[in-house]
Amino acid sequence: MGAPERLPWSGDDEADRLIAADPNALLIGFVLDQQVTVQKAFSGPLVIRQRLGSLDPKRLAALDPQRMRDAFAKPPAVHRFPAAMADRIRALCGIIATEVPDYPTLGDVSTADELAEYQAQKRAWKAQLRSQGIDPGKHTMAKPGKEAS
Repeated sequence: MGAPERLPWSGDDEADRLIAADPNALLIGFVLDQQVTVQKAFSGPLVIRQRLGSLDPKRLAALDPQRMRDAFAKPPAVHRFPAAMADRIRALCGIIATEVPDYPTLGDVSTADELAEYQAQKRAWKAQLRSQGIDPGKHTMAKPGKEAS
């Protein structure tokens, strides 16, 4: 069984499809789900994408804070507290952009060749840690050019 085509939480078919297809949209919806209806919270990612052109974490994190607040406040506002939520979403996107690894996960693997490449990358990463005297079981993979935690 694959991922659902839509999550029926917003009452808007396009917004429901977006939160099912885009993990960042879903995460943004969960952040917005404070002191507003579930429908309002999970329709927010679509409105944000329409107003700002993207839900890409790197793009949203790099956006001018006031431009993001203005987009959230434009009627109808994305949230009951548009400036505060704009700042929270921007901060969330900053964390995603800098802390979430870009390497593929097992969920990205769909062929035998992709699985072999994934396993080779993981073995190489573990060997690198062991050569530094670090237990790979206690660390997560890091983005290229960043230290493992």
